[in-house]
Amino acid sequence: MSKDKNKKKGAIGTRLRLARDMAGLSQAQVAKMLSLHRPSVSEIEAGRRKVSAEELSKLAEIYDVKLNWLMGLDTGENNKENEKIKLAARQLAKLKPKDYERVIHLLSILRSNKRERK
Repeated sequence: MSKDKNKKKGAIGTRLRLARDMAGLSQAQVAKMLSLHRPSVSEIEAGRRKVSAEELSKLAEIYDVKLNWLMGLDTGENNKENEKIKLAARQLAKLKPKDYERVIHLLSILRSNKRERK
């Protein structure tokens, strides 16, 4: 397999792992949704197993992300960041109010630490 194909499979796998993490799903849960074995999901995310167009389409739906983003076709930096923000927002919406306040507090600490390092 060529270097470019390996690189592309790895990039798709990385996006799939990120989207799954942000959706708060385990590999086992995703495998069940796709009627696969959990190691198959692991292999896809590691870039060692090809993912079919049908599987990619289902994964985009499960993770609520754009198929183009998963495939690496939507490579604009703004688009990547927007997708990460959307994924994070979905996770924040699932939090209990007390946990949400903790996350906001942690973000403020991170921002102040970033300013101090400059």
